[in-house]
Amino acid sequence: MSMHPDPDLNPGDEAEPGTPGAGEDICEACAGTGRLGDGKSCPECGGSGRVMRGIGGG
Repeated sequence: MSMHPDPDLNPGDEAEPGTPGAGEDICEACAGTGRLGDGKSCPECGGSGRVMRGIGGG
């Protein structure tokens, strides 16, 4: 396991895009808006409103 996080992943991501058994989901921290209540970009999804989640299989 690498000691350095992948720069393409956001804190809320559980897997890299294209990983078998993972899929895109709505970010729970910002409810898919990409913004928090204070108007700032959501740190969990990087402002995209989406995160990669393990969905089973692979």
